[in-house]
Amino acid sequence: MWQTLLTPVDLYCERTGPGLWAEPANALTNLAFIAAGLWGVQQVRRYKTGTFAEVLAWWVVAIGIGSTLFHTFASKGTIWADILPIAGFTLAYTLFNLRRFLGMDWGKAILVFVAFYVVAGLITYAVPDWLRQATNGTTSYLPPFLALAFFGAWVAATGNRAGWYNLTGSAIFVVSVICRMIDPLVCPSFPLGTHFLWHVFNGLMLAVLLAATAQFGKPKVGRRQ
Repeated sequence: MWQTLLTPVDLYCERTGPGLWAEPANALTNLAFIAAGLWGVQQVRRYKTGTFAEVLAWWVVAIGIGSTLFHTFASKGTIWADILPIAGFTLAYTLFNLRRFLGMDWGKAILVFVAFYVVAGLITYAVPDWLRQATNGTTSYLPPFLALAFFGAWVAATGNRAGWYNLTGSAIFVVSVICRMIDPLVCPSFPLGTHFLWHVFNGLMLAVLLAATAQFGKPKVGRRQ
């Protein structure tokens, strides 16, 4: 088992070997996540948005740390340090949308949450293999994109400005996805690749989401959060 977890992986253009510092740009640009998260913590405290919001901000810092770990110690084990914080934040932020931006009680929020991710999961599962390969596996990020677009539109329709932040985040995410997709394609002519831009734009996207969290996510007085 340990041997499997320690098996080196090479997924991105910049990496040319199993060395610790084989992806300097991909590793260093994770500072974008850490900076966004720390800024988010400051904003949440400034607006007094509460514990749930601050946890989301620290979660973004964890994304940066996990991704840095993977892009330095690139193995089948450390890849989970990259994947799990992203997946966890996506789910937690969706619940934040439902609770704080749409004002749902826990029962309704969980029902909508489960229904949405069942549908999003089925859509992602239905993506043909050729498209998965052509997009460098980026179709696995369909659920977070769909969540930003769908709930962003829903929240915006209620008149809450946080929805427009979500929609802006989904637009930035499209640019991020393109950068991730073309990484292997540009590799022959641009050995640095474009995965580092995936980090930069996603850091920007998360900063936008944390801005919405801090400014518009304050819990209602007297309501159990």
